[in-house]
Amino acid sequence: MDNLPGGIAALGVIGPAIGVGLAAAAAATAIGRNPEAAGPVRGVFILGAAFAEGLGVLAIVLGILTLVLK
Repeated sequence: MDNLPGGIAALGVIGPAIGVGLAAAAAATAIGRNPEAAGPVRGVFILGAAFAEGLGVLAIVLGILTLVLK
């Protein structure tokens, strides 16, 4: 029961993983429909993926901190 807060905080990684997957699917669809817009679409996708992964890393750090600082 002591590790429960860390496990709950680590569940925050699921959201960014789903978000990056959906964003990659949308970017692939957009590039497939309009190949000339591949550059701007790719740039927006990379920026969004970076923000989502940042939230995932923040959730991992929060989970580690809850386990270490009891």
